[in-house]
Amino acid sequence: MNVLVIGGTGFLGYHACLELTQRGHRVTALGIPPGPAPSLLPESVRIVLMDIATADDRAVDALMDTVDAVVFAAGADDRQTPPAPAQHFFFEANVRTTVRVAAAALRARLKKMIILGSYFTYFDRQWPEMKLAEVHPYIHSRKEQMKLATDIAGDAMAVVVLELPYIFGAMPGAAPLWTPLVNYVRSGTPLVYPRGGSNMIAVEGVAQAIAGACEDIQQSSVFQIGDENLTWTQLLQLMCRAIGRKDDKVHIIDNTVLKSMSWMLDAIHSIKGLEGGLHSREFANLLVENAFFDPSASQTALGYNRGTLEQAIQATVAASPEHLMFDNWPRFLQHLPGLTAKR
Repeated sequence: MNVLVIGGTGFLGYHACLELTQRGHRVTALGIPPGPAPSLLPESVRIVLMDIATADDRAVDALMDTVDAVVFAAGADDRQTPPAPAQHFFFEANVRTTVRVAAAALRARLKKMIILGSYFTYFDRQWPEMKLAEVHPYIHSRKEQMKLATDIAGDAMAVVVLELPYIFGAMPGAAPLWTPLVNYVRSGTPLVYPRGGSNMIAVEGVAQAIAGACEDIQQSSVFQIGDENLTWTQLLQLMCRAIGRKDDKVHIIDNTVLKSMSWMLDAIHSIKGLEGGLHSREFANLLVENAFFDPSASQTALGYNRGTLEQAIQATVAASPEHLMFDNWPRFLQHLPGLTAKR
């Protein structure tokens, strides 16, 4: 197959390009200038440097001329804190751009589009009482991204959405987004974290799921991609093991304290005229839940490997430069525990 990976020079896109080329597919990686080092991707990968969000329609159409499938691994993630209202920012980054790509893919008569989404949309469906998409601009954008792309495609093109959890691994030349948390564990200070947990996966498993979707899925589908369900305490203890820290006791933050800290962060953002993609006070309600799911159905359908999460955490630790801590304390609070390598 000829596969276009939009966001192919980023963390997930890079690993998708590696997996697809290893399987014999021809890959074009689209990235934002200035682009990666020439040796980062295999020589067989064609690299195109262009911002898909600002490119004109003719340039986008030209990208689709010779491809069989497109992977959308671009957009804004939940760590962004744009000027208020955030919903406009996330719509432009995640919804409008995806719709443009889907329309161009249809004009080129492609049969498949793979979207790298978020498992927050899965929990929006599972836990409707939380109203996650109503409260959080980022989650709303991911929900609209999925809906509008599928509506546009109709029966003419399969839209395959991969709802991704927390992801571990490394990429040459880039510090993992988990680096501040790794250095928190390295620091030797007492470990303090909320209760709750999440599903987690190695980035190689995500890349295999992407390739499996390109090869095997012929109709519009939504898959929850994951590996192990871990509490935040278990995650920190795995990091302690990778670092060689013997004191792995984790002190649990009381929910009331966590919500008070989160309210303070939202207030700081409001004073600055900013709005997070995740509203910290309400996100604390999700953070302390066990956001677990069974990924066996998606593994069977897409054929990706499981059981490599601990090795991916070790790779994350090894690739994290020392002494890089949080740039400010409020940002640390916002991203408990979400300093992730997601989309």
